[in-house]
Amino acid sequence: MQISGLFCLWFVGVLSPALVRGQSHVLDKPVTELCLNCICEAISGCNATAVCINPEKGTCGIFRITWAYWVDSGKLTINGEHPDSEHAFIHCANDPHCAADTVQNYMKQFNQDCNDDGEMDCLDYARIHKLGGYGCKGELPYKYQETFEECIEDYQDQGFE
Repeated sequence: MQISGLFCLWFVGVLSPALVRGQSHVLDKPVTELCLNCICEAISGCNATAVCINPEKGTCGIFRITWAYWVDSGKLTINGEHPDSEHAFIHCANDPHCAADTVQNYMKQFNQDCNDDGEMDCLDYARIHKLGGYGCKGELPYKYQETFEECIEDYQDQGFE
């Protein structure tokens, strides 16, 4: 996980970002790069080759974003594409930078303390991402939670916070 996780962190956070546009731009980013990386690991293993070409088939990109999630996040697009164009969702969800910005916007939209610990943190963002803005207090699937927690622990063991 260490090599793929660090690669994904670099891929999402450092790689030259695409020109991202939408109805609401990402100005402040509540989710840290480390947290985004662990959400990515837990949801898809950061598998950038598992792209989608048809939004009706479910989830797309490394963050496994649905069309409704993308809409709730402000319909971000890349390269000046119009948000209502036929392939805008697919292009954004399959682009790591646009997808990460979509996650950021979703977290701003549904920001809440899902585990009732009095803090808004990465654990809450992981829950919101997987369970949705209205269901984040529910039970996380075991594999998702285990992978997410292992990722966080790996980074903490390496001295990252």
